[in-house]
Amino acid sequence: MKSFAVFTLGCKVNSYESEAVKLLMLGRGYSYDEINPDIVIVNTCSVTSVSAKKSRQIIRRFVSNNPQVTIALMGCYSQLDGDLLKHLPNVQIVVGTLNRHLIPDLLTTFLETGIPQYEVGASPKSWTYEELEVTTYTDRTRAFVKIQDGCDNYCSYCIIPFARGRLRSRRKEDIFSEVKTLLDHGYHEIVLTGIHTAGYGADLDHYKFDNLIADLLNTFPHLYRLRISSIEASEITDRFLEMLATDSRLARHLHIPLQSGSSHILKRMNRHYSSDEFARIIQKIYEKVPDIAITTDIIVGFPGETEVEFMETYHLALNLAFAKIHVFPYSPRPGTASYQFEDEVSSDIKKDRVHRLLTLSNELEEKYAWRFEGAMLEIIIEQYNEHLHVFEGHSSNYLKGHIDTDKLTRGQIVAIKYRADGSSSKVEKYIR
Repeated sequence: MKSFAVFTLGCKVNSYESEAVKLLMLGRGYSYDEINPDIVIVNTCSVTSVSAKKSRQIIRRFVSNNPQVTIALMGCYSQLDGDLLKHLPNVQIVVGTLNRHLIPDLLTTFLETGIPQYEVGASPKSWTYEELEVTTYTDRTRAFVKIQDGCDNYCSYCIIPFARGRLRSRRKEDIFSEVKTLLDHGYHEIVLTGIHTAGYGADLDHYKFDNLIADLLNTFPHLYRLRISSIEASEITDRFLEMLATDSRLARHLHIPLQSGSSHILKRMNRHYSSDEFARIIQKIYEKVPDIAITTDIIVGFPGETEVEFMETYHLALNLAFAKIHVFPYSPRPGTASYQFEDEVSSDIKKDRVHRLLTLSNELEEKYAWRFEGAMLEIIIEQYNEHLHVFEGHSSNYLKGHIDTDKLTRGQIVAIKYRADGSSSKVEKYIR
C-alpha cells in the first residue's frame, strides 16, 4: 500500500480537518510517512495572500523533492482557486472545504485510472455540515473538537465566508460522541473550535453556544479542562461569564479578536461593535474573573488607517492589558468588500505598526506572567524539551510551565510553583 503525509497551513480548524483525513487514510490501509511519501495531502489556507503563496510554495517543494509524488489538495485556497491549483505540477486531487471525506476514494480512482479528480463543491451557501470525526491525535496532548463551520459575519477584509459558506452547527450528538471517545482515550483537555466557534447554534432553534458549554460540563464531570479556541466579544453572555467564573474546568483564557481600537475603522471593517463597547465587555470579564488571560487579534494598516487611529488601537490594547496580541498587517483579498477601498497604507507603515504592537505585546505578556510568580498552577504535560532538558506544559490561563524532572509523561497533570522568568520548577503535587 502506498504511503502518505499531510501538510497543514492555517488555523486550528484546518488542523482538525487534516487529522480527520489522516485517520480516514490510515483506516483505508495507507501508511504514514513524512520523510518520503508517495502521496502528499496539502490542507491549504487563503486567509491572506501570504498564506495562499505559501500553499503554492509547499506544493512545488514537495514536487521538487520527489518528482513522482501525487499531490492532493483540500482547504480554503483550493475552494477559492481550485481551477488555478489543479494545473500545478503533480496536483491530481482537488477538493475544497467540502468533500474532504471523499479523498481516499478519489485517490483510489486516480491510482486505478490515472484520471485527475476534481471535486470542489459549488455554492457554499447551500452546504450542510460535513461530518468529520477525530477519535485520537497522534502528536497532541489536547484534543480539538470542531463544533461548527462557516461564518455569516462578512467582515469587509475576510475571504473566509466565501470559502467556507454560511454558518452550520454540528449535531450535538456527534460532538458529545467525539468528546466521550477522546476522554476515553485519555485526553484531559478539550478545545472547542470552529470558523466562528461561539456562533454555534445560530442556525438552531433554542440551542446556543451557552447551552452546549453547560451540557458538556454537566455530561462529563471527569473532564479536566474545556478550552474555547476563540470567541467574539458580543458572544460573552452573562450565563457564559457565570460558568467561567464558577466552574474551574473552563479554561481561564479567552481569545477575543479586537481587530482595531478605532471605532471608525471597526465600522469600515464591518465589525459590529465600537471600541467603547468592546472595552466594556473586557472590563466586565476582568471583574468576574480577575486572573483570566485575554488574548486578541489586531489588523494594522487597514485602508485609510491614520496614525491617530492606529494609536487609538495601541492605547486600547495597553489599557485592556491583553496577555498577548497577535498582529497582522492588512492583506487585500480579491472578492472582499475592502479590496475596493482606496487609501492603501504603505508596506513600510504597516511594518512599523506591526513592530510597535508586537513590542507592546511582549511587554504585556511579560507583565501578565509576572503576576503569577510563585503561584501554584496546574500544568498538563505536553512534551519534553530536549534543548532545555525539562518537561513543558500549559496552565488553564495558558502560561507555559517548565518542570525539571525525568519522571513525567505526556498528558500527566501536576501542580508547580510558577516561575515567570522561564526557569524550571519542581513538582509540588501530582494531580492525575
